[in-house]
Amino acid sequence: MHNAQAEGNAFFVCDFCHNHFADDRPMVEGHKGALICGQCLTPAYTSLIHLGQGSEHAGAHCTMCLEDRAEAQWASPAYPDAHICVRCVKQGAGVLSKDPDFNWSKPLAPAEGSRVVDDEDLDPDVV
Repeated sequence: MHNAQAEGNAFFVCDFCHNHFADDRPMVEGHKGALICGQCLTPAYTSLIHLGQGSEHAGAHCTMCLEDRAEAQWASPAYPDAHICVRCVKQGAGVLSKDPDFNWSKPLAPAEGSRVVDDEDLDPDVV
């Protein structure tokens, strides 16, 4: 999303945590200016791709692609109206992992038997 009252990097705001763009916070843009930062993409990727979690948001469009997809989506723990579909998570992760300006990589699958942080455990101000 965009913060019309802000200037510079603060103009670009992640739809999922509402933090603004920074040199250590890479972002991927979706349709009509929707944005997801790497800090939100990481738990979304882990939840949807590795753990098969998420829930279907029937009748609601993915924040990034604006399509109504009948599949699991990851919802922001801080802003539950912001959710992202599996396709957009995969595309966003592909884009960020190839960007030489950022040191972001696709999350690895959790080791078997390890405790996985649930979305509810995440601090909404840090997501």
